[in-house]
Amino acid sequence: MTGLHVDLLMNRMAAGGAGPKTVANVRTLLRSALNQAVRWHLIGRNPVVDTEPPKRVRHEIEPLTKGECRRLLEAVSGDRLEALYTVAVALGLRQGEALGLTWADVELSIATLHVRRQLQRVEGRLQLVPLKTERSTRTLAMPAVVVAALTRHRERQLAEGRALLPSAYVFTTAAGGPLEARTVLRWFADILDRAKLRHVRFHDLRHSAASLMLIQGVPMRVIMEMLGHSQLSTTSDTYSHVVPELQREAAARIDAVLS
Repeated sequence: MTGLHVDLLMNRMAAGGAGPKTVANVRTLLRSALNQAVRWHLIGRNPVVDTEPPKRVRHEIEPLTKGECRRLLEAVSGDRLEALYTVAVALGLRQGEALGLTWADVELSIATLHVRRQLQRVEGRLQLVPLKTERSTRTLAMPAVVVAALTRHRERQLAEGRALLPSAYVFTTAAGGPLEARTVLRWFADILDRAKLRHVRFHDLRHSAASLMLIQGVPMRVIMEMLGHSQLSTTSDTYSHVVPELQREAAARIDAVLS
């Protein structure tokens, strides 16, 4: 095997529809296996070192502005999933993390929310799976707007006759089952239309939460911990687009002191 063979493998995977992250993961696994083969003297050299990992395609971040966030929350007021959108835009949870919340994760009396698992479709069925990294497991203080939305959500479910056991999902279908991510995306698109907002991804609500926190002066490390990032550099690199606005605000504050 040579580096050419590895490149051909990665090209075939990409042509077959595999994303850059999937191809990179396969390359990493192959490199690890062949490193072991080198240590066992089965091969003289690891051919993966002669290849380059695929370039990651970064999605352009399109967070909602403060005004757009308010319009979104106004549009979902009274919606049976109002609390889901509130949690996403106020706390920056990933979609799978929000859909994987159970009532055991929500402590309304002390305004605390625990992110412990995520909901994903695995082998044809929706189930709770571990989070992306160890840092993704976190405990968050909930702002009053989130506590109020979750309180109304719980009252609505009780009025529907639900037995809200600790293991019950917080966000469910009308029948009480777990929510399919693509169904939520479809409903989210309808809400954006209703609110006359530009179409952004559901994941952009997470970016909106982070951007709002930065603009409000929340330290970068606190935002890193709230989002569950493994490294501070991930947070600072991802939200570098907010820096110019922060610099303008800093300039205005210096002006206020020196003028």
